[in-house]
Amino acid sequence: MKKYAFLLLFVLSVYANGFSQKRKINLSDSIAVFDAYIQNAMNDWKVPGMSVAVVKNNQIIFTKGYGVREIGTDKKVDTKTYFSCASTTKAMTAVCMAILVDEGKVKWNDPVINYLPQLQLYDPYVTKELRIRDLFIHNSGVGNADYLWADNILSSDEILAKMKLVKPSYSFRSSFIYQNIFYMIAGKVITKITGKPWDVYVKEKIFDPLKMNHTKALLSEVTDENAAKPHFIIDGKVTVIAKDTADPIAPAGSVTSCADDIALWMQCMIDSSKYAGGRLVKPDTWIFLLKPQTLVTESEFYPTQYVTKPNFMTYGMGWFQQDYKGYKINFHTGSLSGATAIHAQLPDKKFGIYVFGNLDHAELRHALVFKALDFFELGGNRDWSTEFLHLYDSIKAEGKKRDSLNTPKQIANTKSSLPLENYTGHYEDELYGFIDVSLKDGKLTALINTKLKAVLEHYHFDVFKIVFENKWYGKDFITFQLNVDGTVSGINSGGIIFSKRK
Repeated sequence: MKKYAFLLLFVLSVYANGFSQKRKINLSDSIAVFDAYIQNAMNDWKVPGMSVAVVKNNQIIFTKGYGVREIGTDKKVDTKTYFSCASTTKAMTAVCMAILVDEGKVKWNDPVINYLPQLQLYDPYVTKELRIRDLFIHNSGVGNADYLWADNILSSDEILAKMKLVKPSYSFRSSFIYQNIFYMIAGKVITKITGKPWDVYVKEKIFDPLKMNHTKALLSEVTDENAAKPHFIIDGKVTVIAKDTADPIAPAGSVTSCADDIALWMQCMIDSSKYAGGRLVKPDTWIFLLKPQTLVTESEFYPTQYVTKPNFMTYGMGWFQQDYKGYKINFHTGSLSGATAIHAQLPDKKFGIYVFGNLDHAELRHALVFKALDFFELGGNRDWSTEFLHLYDSIKAEGKKRDSLNTPKQIANTKSSLPLENYTGHYEDELYGFIDVSLKDGKLTALINTKLKAVLEHYHFDVFKIVFENKWYGKDFITFQLNVDGTVSGINSGGIIFSKRK
């Protein structure tokens, strides 16, 4: 570490004195400094393990694993360790569709219902007018509906069937709200056209040609011991949590890979989709994939905007975009419970970086992107890790304050209107699913959509606090509603009414 610290001071002094263009720094020394920066920053962010890949001048210059796969063990991360790609999968699904466009089997402006006549959205006009291109750019008017897979165990077909119940959040193509499920729908279109499941097609068309032999299309396919465990900070302590899945919406976020493999994908996409045996898509199609398609609102972009201060924020076909120091960056994060990823590219310089992590929403990933852009390409010596750590700590503090203000003031010395056994039963909502309430050992328990378990602690009157078995889900409140005859009619959860079924 002393060697790295000395090297870091030397390199930064060169940049600070304006000699970066006059004096070339040995690439291996530069990598060593960046390597040391990652290790120091991991400690600040409390990240157990990471894996990083860097491409410069379209050459893979660096891949390395850091820390451990599971906290409290000596299971080291290496460049073959499996991590979740999560939503960075989206760019792969866009390329899969682009391959079919190049083959003349589909057009970007084809109506989706030409391929999926069973698709029904809440607004019949949107059902009719939704185009293949719209599936990739979050402009449909249908807001985030992740509760259909994140809080449930529905199949992809069952999720598709429920989309007709999801009310629009804004008018068609008028704005931007992130929407995972439309990428799942894109995968179903790919299957309809090719006769192959999306996970088979992406392997044949991307993983196999690029020789990404250590990459899986589905999270459920990963059985290797060399896989990162997900972690969450619970009560101030970094803790291993249960593995999540995105397989029901696989084309939106189910790929699992490693530093060595993801570097090949990154290298290919930087070089207009070229690889050793050819190219994935035509040059013009590659340009289209990275062309800004939708303006992203401030509320839907990353908080990093308050530090990086971009002039524009857009979304391409599976890529967020912003400007930085006069260049356009294409990037995308990936997040599942306890897992993070980010893929960022500076196409004008043929530079890219990919970062995997195994701590929930550890935004060190953003810091390493901007540090790498500065350090390897654009110049500058800002300590992005420290700046972003302060930013996100402030956001967390504001969130805690807001949660505290929104928590209902508890009224002391109250009791429920009815004996606890009267609240038991099966409660349903057509869109959001069901809640089964039972009485066990004198306490009410809840099973939500077969996936989430919780204890219902009496708060006051007929209000109960939901304490989830999986602590990383946090806490919430529900209110039991009564009929005029004093019997229970339903549960109000955040304005959603689950009606009791007899």
